[in-house]
This record gives sequence, C-alpha cells and structure tokens, in this order.
Amino acid sequence: MPAPRLSPFGALRHRNFRLFFFGQGTSLVGTWMQNVAQGWLVLGITNSPFYVGLVSALGSLPILLVSLPAGVFVDRVNKRRLVILTQMLSLLQALLLAILIWTHRIALWQVAGIAVFLGTVNAVDTPARQAFLIELVGREDLPNAIALNSSAFNAARVIGPSVAGVLISVLSLAWCYFLNAVSYVAVIWGLLAMRLPPFVRPAHPGDAWTQFREGVRFVRHDRRILALVGMMAVISVFGFPYLVLMPVFARDVLRVGASGLGFMSASVGVGAVVAALGLAAFGTRVGKGRILVWTGPLFGAALAAFALTRIFGLALPVLGVAGGAMILNNAVTNTLLQTIVPDALRGRVMGFFAFVFLGMAPFGALQAGWLAEQIGAPATVAIGGSVCALASVLMWRSVPEVPALR
Repeated sequence: MPAPRLSPFGALRHRNFRLFFFGQGTSLVGTWMQNVAQGWLVLGITNSPFYVGLVSALGSLPILLVSLPAGVFVDRVNKRRLVILTQMLSLLQALLLAILIWTHRIALWQVAGIAVFLGTVNAVDTPARQAFLIELVGREDLPNAIALNSSAFNAARVIGPSVAGVLISVLSLAWCYFLNAVSYVAVIWGLLAMRLPPFVRPAHPGDAWTQFREGVRFVRHDRRILALVGMMAVISVFGFPYLVLMPVFARDVLRVGASGLGFMSASVGVGAVVAALGLAAFGTRVGKGRILVWTGPLFGAALAAFALTRIFGLALPVLGVAGGAMILNNAVTNTLLQTIVPDALRGRVMGFFAFVFLGMAPFGALQAGWLAEQIGAPATVAIGGSVCALASVLMWRSVPEVPALR
C-alpha cells in the first residue's frame, strides 16, 4: 500500500475536490454569518439565554431523529444529487428569513420553525457530504481531504462571524441571511461542474430496516468505533454549548456587544484553522489516537479558563486554544471512523457520527440554556469543560485500542 501523502494540499490535486472545497468554503462563510445572527436575533426578541439555547436545540433536534435512517438512505442513492438538493433547500430557508427580517415580520415562532426545517435538511446533508468525500479523492487522500475540509469550515468561522458583527452593527440582521442565501450558489455550482463516473446503484441485500440493524451491529461490536462515538456524544452535550452561550458572554459577561461577539467567534475559528492545517500537514507523522488522548483534556481546560476570565483581550486567545483542540478532536475522530469502516457501511456510520456530533446538541443546548438561567453562563461553561476533560481521560484509559490507532 503506498505511503500517505505528506503534502498539506494533497487532496487538492483532485479536480472534483477542488470544486467542492472552494464552493463549500464560500457557502460556509454565509452559514457562520447566519449562525451568529440567529443567536443575536433570538436574544433581541426574547432577552432570554434560555430561548437562545431552545432555538439552537430545535435546530439540532431533527438531526437526532433523522440522521440514523438518513445514513441508510445515503448508502443507497446518488450522493451528489442528494447534496445538491439539500443545498438548494438551505438556500431557500436563508432567503425566507432575510425577507421576514427585512419586512419586520419576524417572530420567535418563525425563527424556531425554520430552524427545525434547516435541522432536518442538515440531518440528511451531513452524512451525505461526509460519505461523498471518498468519491472525490479516494481512500489515500481521504484523511487530507477531511483535514482540509475542517480548515475551510473554520476559516469560514473566522470570516463569517466577523462580517456578521459588522453587518449587524452597521446595516441589519437581514443582510446576514441574504448573503448566506447567495453563498449557497457557489457550492451548488461546484457540485454541478464535477466530472464523476455514472452512478451505479449498489446492490443491497434486505430492506432498509435490515440495513439499519446491520449498521447498529457494526458500531456496537467494534469497541474502537463505540468509544469514538461515545466520546463525541459527551463533547457534544457538555462542550459544544459554549458556542450557544457566546452571545450571553458577549453582551452580559464581557460586555463587548455584537462586534465583540464576531471577534470571539473568529478567535475560535483562527485556532481551529491553524490546528486543521497542522493536521493536514503533519497528521501522518503523529498517531491519530495519541492526538485524541490530549485534545479532550486540553479542550475542557480551555473552556474552564474562558469561563473564568473577565478580560476580553485574554478571552480571545483562550477561545483560540479551545477552537484548535476542538477541531483536532473532531477531525481525527471523523478520519478514524471513515478509515475503520467498510465502504458499504460508510453512510450509516457517518449517520451515527452526525447523530452524536450534531444530534445530541439539543440536549447540550437545553441543559446549558437552563443551567445558565440558574447559575450563570460562566459556571455552566466551566462545568461543561470539566466534564469533557474528565470523560476524555477515563474513556481512553478504558479503551486503549483507540490511543494505539495510527
């Protein structure tokens, strides 16, 4: 078997991946603009951290319900056509929100309802996009493609929130949603321009329910996959809610307003981009399992440090560390799952990944929003970080097969 490529841009030698990478990178800038705008919009309508968490939870709830059966569907269909459809539906929801805000007809129930719709679209889109990557680059360049994808995702996290902060302060929230709608054109064009072999529908023994149970058995009986999925669930519930509570930190704790919120989100993105590019460049030289051993505790410690600081200038680099540790953990977990799983089960296993990575987020957002109302956002984030650090140490000690993975 040929040695893995060491170039941080190895996957970009594939034309189809280049189209996907640059198109998606443009679209993700708009997505992050909408993410920031949603928290600020809900906080402005309700003046309640609980409702900020609730709407975020409603947006993730469909992923909890749909992502597992979606994985079975993904393994059966043309993934490019499916992703084009999900991107078109995402464009429409952003455009509708822009119109509602622009015409001053926006209400909380509308934001919540559209969040549920977008969550349902994402429940199908996430496993489809993840399983589609190997068709663009092949197995050899798959780890590099995942790392570069993560860098694009987090570069957008730098640009999108910064632009959103300016737009909210200078123009209006509507522009965040409108520009997000326009950004989806780039990824749709990239997908249409790809040159792929004709789609051949795979032969699947049994019905969809049989295939679903086959995927469940595979995950349950492989200790490595079960541990990776379980740890991601812990981080999703107790770690990721710090992002949901960022508007509360910006307005009530650090008192820096919408522009400060943009810089805070961008700091997370800067750390994540640096970490993702480092993983792309040097990931083949360091055991991926060993990366997981220290990124979990580091992520938890960074969250606790952020929760304790009251100095904006200090909070930014701490958020950068949190973003770097977070993306290393996520990208390495994604890579290991896709490397271990057989091709015929990839959609189903990535459905499980979406289920814990995004689908568990409603529980995290709800518990964080409720707990922040009771004890404050700083204490909530500090507790969540501590849980992540402790769980990571216990998990990798109890399943030593994962730290040994290359």
